[in-house]
Amino acid sequence: MTPNTSPVAFITGASGNLGAAVARSFLAAGWRIALPDRAHDRLERLFPEIAGSPDHVLLGGIDLSDVPSVQGAVDTAIARLGSVNVLVNAVGAWRGGPPLHEAQLSDWEFLHNANVIPTLLTCRAVIPHFLARGSGAIVNIAARGGLHGEAGNAAYSATKSAVLRLTESLSAELKAKGVNVNALLPATIDTPQNRAAMPGADYSKWVAPEAIADVVLFLSSPAARAIHGAAIPVYGTG
Repeated sequence: MTPNTSPVAFITGASGNLGAAVARSFLAAGWRIALPDRAHDRLERLFPEIAGSPDHVLLGGIDLSDVPSVQGAVDTAIARLGSVNVLVNAVGAWRGGPPLHEAQLSDWEFLHNANVIPTLLTCRAVIPHFLARGSGAIVNIAARGGLHGEAGNAAYSATKSAVLRLTESLSAELKAKGVNVNALLPATIDTPQNRAAMPGADYSKWVAPEAIADVVLFLSSPAARAIHGAAIPVYGTG
């Protein structure tokens, strides 16, 4: 049997609305994918069509805030699929509400561990492989909220701002070595959870996960080879 030589995307957050849309976008485009998740069997339920496939890797039991767990996931993906061409960091979380002086430190720690540390650790794990090959691409999901602070949203804004600064720094370090690093800035994403939380909103102005996934796929392609360190708005019409 001829081995599959299609490119490979390592995508975090595939059990969420955006990450799942990104993963399915890569599948539709003919890519092979490697998906890590904290739960042991959730990915098999979400992606039954590729469970057990030798062309894809579903990695359960992965803690993306733990260095050995992340490194093991990346090493396993490379060992099974031969390479990783693109890293997409779509994992993340939101918490907000109380003003800064009333917010719990645990909320800051939660968002730091959900939004910053997984992006940092997956980049650290995959970059040596990219440098050895002389090519690769990283797409980080930040947020419009990372551009400025908002009342009741300090921790989320700060962590997404950190993702932007990390993206810019990595791009400055890697762009001359064949590696593109960019970020996307979604506004409110049209998900069932957001609709339930904001039942009176105009959903037509929100950005669909599939629309964001299209931009991720573009940034992962050779057509985006001249784009480095960008923070690209994907706001919909809101």
